[in-house]
Amino acid sequence: MILITFKVAGIPVPKGRPKFVRRGNFVSTYTPKTTLQYEDLIADGAKRAMGLSEPLETALEVFFYFSMPIPQSYSKKRTEACLKGLERPMKKDLDNLIKSVADGMNNIVYKDDAQIVTLHATKVYGDPYVEVMIKEAE
Repeated sequence: MILITFKVAGIPVPKGRPKFVRRGNFVSTYTPKTTLQYEDLIADGAKRAMGLSEPLETALEVFFYFSMPIPQSYSKKRTEACLKGLERPMKKDLDNLIKSVADGMNNIVYKDDAQIVTLHATKVYGDPYVEVMIKEAE
């Protein structure tokens, strides 16, 4: 069984909505810069984890663990509640966080994120990072 794990430090960035710009009679779309930078960061972590291995081509199970920063505006009491798991982060959409990480692993860990057949994702408060585990589906 193949098992790939890696961790990327830093605040997880959700996949941004495409932006549109008019150039004469044409409309172009582009991905926001912050999304591209975060996907590059994920790609770097994925490349280190994969080493010289080729992208996987089988059905995959993926586990995401997002640790989100506690807002600085929170009181001491509320911060403690966050660290104890009594309050969970609900500001960023989990599906958009997943999409930015999954897209960052395309053509590195797997040929395409369509290979993901099982997905587990968790979002908690703590020091900011994302941890990823990928294994072949059974």
